[in-house]
Amino acid sequence: MQHPPATNAATNSANRLDRLPISKFHRTTLVAVAFAYFFEFADINTFAITAPVIREQWSAEVNHIAYVTSLSFVGMFIGAVVAGGLADRLGRKRTLTLTTVWFAVWSLACVFAWDLWSLGVFRVLTSAGLAAMTVVAVVYISELYPRAKRGKFQAYAIVIGICGTPVTNLIAAGVVPLSDWSWRLVYLWGSLGMLFLYFVRKLEESPVWLESRGRHQEAEAILTRIETVVAAEHGELPAARQLQPEQAKPEGKPGLSMLKDRKFLYPTILLSVLWITQTIGFFGYSSWAPTLLAAEGISVEDSVFYVALTTIGAPLGSYLAAMVTDRFERKWSLVVFGLIIAATGLMYGLTFTPVLIIIFGFLVNLFERGYTALAYAYAPELYDTRGRSLGTSIAYGLGRLSNAFGPLMIAGIYTGIGYEAVFIFIAGSWTVGALVLALFGPATRRRRLAAEAAAVEQDAQGAAAKAG
Repeated sequence: MQHPPATNAATNSANRLDRLPISKFHRTTLVAVAFAYFFEFADINTFAITAPVIREQWSAEVNHIAYVTSLSFVGMFIGAVVAGGLADRLGRKRTLTLTTVWFAVWSLACVFAWDLWSLGVFRVLTSAGLAAMTVVAVVYISELYPRAKRGKFQAYAIVIGICGTPVTNLIAAGVVPLSDWSWRLVYLWGSLGMLFLYFVRKLEESPVWLESRGRHQEAEAILTRIETVVAAEHGELPAARQLQPEQAKPEGKPGLSMLKDRKFLYPTILLSVLWITQTIGFFGYSSWAPTLLAAEGISVEDSVFYVALTTIGAPLGSYLAAMVTDRFERKWSLVVFGLIIAATGLMYGLTFTPVLIIIFGFLVNLFERGYTALAYAYAPELYDTRGRSLGTSIAYGLGRLSNAFGPLMIAGIYTGIGYEAVFIFIAGSWTVGALVLALFGPATRRRRLAAEAAAVEQDAQGAAAKAG
């Protein structure tokens, strides 16, 4: 096994991680992050699932539901931005743990809500943790996995995690009709994300983050542990690519001053548009489908059941993303997925036939979750280590903040124009996002392929030198 000795110089963390074969270390990390994702996806739509019965039980209006949903997205914005700062200050692993426990605790508090407004407060706090955990998990995987395979493993984590959505919806379909209080069990289920604590001791801090903070000895110790585990499984490891001059330069401390840097500002604006249109489109559909179906005369039980069936497409969409994310240009994959979502979502809104509702809803979920998995892999690639956490959190947070107004707009469109108009609006949001990305989004695949080719060439040179 070849790696540089521990020094006060840069530890070459990114290149050393890039040349590692996938091992038990990577699989363990994947399971841990996927577990957090599972309960994030389980918890994110619990209010939408229970909203129809809450409306009946607490005599709430559609606008009341819209206010709670809107404030939840304000919580998501705050949580995402705060998490970006914490992940830079405290580390990726510690912040991932804190944010996961945070949303689980407040989901448990929802079980004991006594009216719509107490539930709304608890949901805002839960939502802050959900968005915070997502931002940190995206960055964490991006920094720990080899460049050539990180997109696939981002998607694999979501393939597993996204199962939380259909599982939760099916559980809700079974327990919500049982009694006047049984909807509370849906929030109790979401609080089980606290069991993430079991995985904490199995995880490592990101050596890339440690190196960016000048903590080279700690980074070296973690890299040595990882390399030892991987070498025990795969044998002698290839030499890491040499540290390039631009990689060896200190990056400086991250902060809001980076907003003056065009290299940081351009991708942040672009990704903000991506996440704004995705958020309005995604949550406009998933958060409102049960309530609007019920308002159009379909029973609460049937509306929850139909939505539960459509979400079975979610894990398949993430798996589809895993198949294409490292094979094709992520930018164009996102464009194609976005346009398909716009078309199938529009068809969903134009039919009241149960079979067609389920088919088009299934397709929407399939491509929406694939889109999300692709975006999680694409976004961190547009930044260096210094800007990755803050940039990802600002763009993601602004996307979530935009939907503070989205539910109010959808409620206004529904009451003022009608059911079909809601889905025309949602389709338009997806289309705008796809067009902006097509016109202005940077391509990243060529950069990845160049890095991989350089690594292969260096490995060949090292092997030739050893043979000589």
